[in-house]
Amino acid sequence: MKCSKCGFENKDNAKFCTKCGGKLIEENNSPVVNQSSNNSKIIVALLIVIIIILVAVIGSFVMTNHSDSSSTSDASSGSIKTSQDDSGDKENNQQTTQSADSSKSKTKSWESIGRYSGSGSGSQKIDVPSGKIMVKLSAFPIKNYADNHLYVTGSSGTGGVDWGPTSDVETRSDSFECTLSSSETFTIDYYETVSWEVEFFRYQ
Repeated sequence: MKCSKCGFENKDNAKFCTKCGGKLIEENNSPVVNQSSNNSKIIVALLIVIIIILVAVIGSFVMTNHSDSSSTSDASSGSIKTSQDDSGDKENNQQTTQSADSSKSKTKSWESIGRYSGSGSGSQKIDVPSGKIMVKLSAFPIKNYADNHLYVTGSSGTGGVDWGPTSDVETRSDSFECTLSSSETFTIDYYETVSWEVEFFRYQ
């Protein structure tokens, strides 16, 4: 240790200068100064670490709140979407119901209620129920006489086929529709036919 008075270099653990006898206390104080400086550095380092930890905690807290709000927003969007999907299902159900109702309303069709056939000449009466009626008829003549025919007559409608003396000997067909408010009797009249056929339909 160097004496501050005479400059003599003494041992490190000496308290007095061996040359001038001066105290070496001032020199011994220097380590204390160095120790306090080291303590200040440690304190500063600890403060920096604490600040970093606080920043990390605050950042984590902010990120957590942001993710929670995003999740809430997504959940809200999901619920809205679900409700929209439900409304779509309701619309589909309504359309299905409407389609079913439409199909029910379209189930009506022409249904045969009587079919009659024969040959030669003659007539017969047919009782037909009320409703919307359609009659289909066809016949083939023996020869092309002037009075070969097949007629279906009723008070609400008539139809038929016939051949003249110069007509081709061929099958002829006819049909007609009528609406009966009550049951009615139709007459089938045929003359000089090889074959004939009459069929009654009702729309139901």
